[in-house]
Amino acid sequence: MKKTLIATATGLLLMQPLAHANIDISGYASVIGGRVLSGSGVEGFDLPPTFLANYPLVGVYEKDWTFKPDTRFGLQFRANLMDGLSATAQVVARGADDFDARFEWAYLSYDLNENWTLQAGKKRLPLYYYSDFFDVGYAYLWIRPPADNYTWQIFNYTGINAQFNYFVGDWDISGNIYTGREDDQENKLLSQFFGSNPIREIWKDIIGGVINLNKDWLDIRLTYMTYINERYRTVGGVVERVTWGDSLTRRGKFAGISVNMDFGDWLLLSELNRLDLDGGKFDTYMVSAGYRINAFTPYLSYADFDSENEKHSTTSLGLRWDFHSNAAFKIQYDDVKDKGVPGWEVAGDSKSISFGVDLVF
Repeated sequence: MKKTLIATATGLLLMQPLAHANIDISGYASVIGGRVLSGSGVEGFDLPPTFLANYPLVGVYEKDWTFKPDTRFGLQFRANLMDGLSATAQVVARGADDFDARFEWAYLSYDLNENWTLQAGKKRLPLYYYSDFFDVGYAYLWIRPPADNYTWQIFNYTGINAQFNYFVGDWDISGNIYTGREDDQENKLLSQFFGSNPIREIWKDIIGGVINLNKDWLDIRLTYMTYINERYRTVGGVVERVTWGDSLTRRGKFAGISVNMDFGDWLLLSELNRLDLDGGKFDTYMVSAGYRINAFTPYLSYADFDSENEKHSTTSLGLRWDFHSNAAFKIQYDDVKDKGVPGWEVAGDSKSISFGVDLVF
């Protein structure tokens, strides 16, 4: 039924008279395959050798070859309604979700002037540097953004935001101020991977901001967000409210910085984040280096997640080949070390290989 509704809505959008709106259609695709070469799994969880490549979507590789965890297709429709008003919708089908197509983005934009734009609707939560284009594999170096750094279970929100852009001397300064909430009725990561009961995850009173500073070869991004977390679980058909100590909610504070340098043939990428969740601290970071040799870019990357109990890191070695103006072939080897205390392991140690093609159109 969901696919039928999406197909109908898309058809109606395309059938609207061009006199009312100019409609631009763009898209992207990633066809990625891979497998675990070796791994320990987690005996206490009855988990075989596993590589959790994508936390929010539970994109999981095991010892058999599969093309589902990272393969995805997306279409974006943008209707220019004139006089600064536009409507954008994005439909995405992912292998990790059995290619069940769904609306990821659906929002209105209004240009107040040449510097400020107001938006309202459903969008990607702009926590990390690659959040806004996380699904567009062609836009970044690796097969996927490093999983240890991109671990959150909520990645969209519904609300309003204001984007701005200014030039100050040689600097391009842009940013985003946003507020909203997200109510995930059955969160995939918490329900299917880290638990056996359906979990409803709510982030409310979200308030955040992003500022980007760009000059020549240097790109700096600062981000901050605060929110209130509610959680419910269903046990034996009965919905229970999750508590933390004697509190029904908890406050999260997220802060991050990324510094990227692109000069000559060298690429140096970094990102550092901290989540303070009512006193518990979760630190993540990643560093990557790549060197362009004509159409080829070999790269090395390291990512780390560190909290009181959960600790894991991934070293990645890969190659990107831009064999076409709109497509790139990538191959990547990932070596995961799971150093969590007993009972807090994620998926154990693993060594994996993945490869595929990213394209935009």
